[in-house]
Amino acid sequence: MFQSILLARAAEMGIPMTPVQAARFERYHQMLADANARVNLTRVPDEAREAIDRNYLDCVAPLAGGPPRAWGFPEVEAAVDVGSGAGFPGIPLAIMLPDVRFTLIDALAKRVDFLRAVIAELGLNAEALHLRAEDAARTGGLRERFDLATARAVAPMNALCEYLLPLVRVGGYVLALKGPGLDDELRDAENALAILGGRLERVQPLPMPGRDWDHRAAWIEKVEPTPDKYPRRAGMAEKRPL
Repeated sequence: MFQSILLARAAEMGIPMTPVQAARFERYHQMLADANARVNLTRVPDEAREAIDRNYLDCVAPLAGGPPRAWGFPEVEAAVDVGSGAGFPGIPLAIMLPDVRFTLIDALAKRVDFLRAVIAELGLNAEALHLRAEDAARTGGLRERFDLATARAVAPMNALCEYLLPLVRVGGYVLALKGPGLDDELRDAENALAILGGRLERVQPLPMPGRDWDHRAAWIEKVEPTPDKYPRRAGMAEKRPL
């Protein structure tokens, strides 16, 4: 039932999904529910459609409208998901974009252990790293390495830009999945964007059939290198936003 609901809902949204991908989502859902009972990773709705809409399709909503490359999703070979938590949006995007190499970053070891188990079980083109967002751009050659950086429910835009933009190459993008407060967050982030080398390219509506959610994505283009002093030490981006 899960797979049939998922495939039908994806088709309603205009997201091309194969039966193999639907099977991976179902296994991910099973693993998430099992792990969540032990370590409280995230809320897992009991009803299948609720879980599908909130936890999975909401993450891949930027792909709606056809094959990603056909409507303007940027050319991406390497992507990083910061503050992955239970895997949102990194795992769903990795399922849908198997040619993209994903790096999932989280500061909590138990979450990283779960992400590594999911990656291995589903055979995803991905890795999970145990890192704070502030340390990622200063660790292991990750700085300005990625074509795309993603995040969902991590921080306000002014702080989020400080976490993500140092990881993105010039010409790459930040994809921030946001809700109805996005306009205010973008106004507050104007100074951060200017300092960190980002430019708002567009805001993408993310409608979901049958839902009245006001979910949108901010696409930030990296137009200049980020100054070396950013990101600042842990906690500073949110305590003293740029």
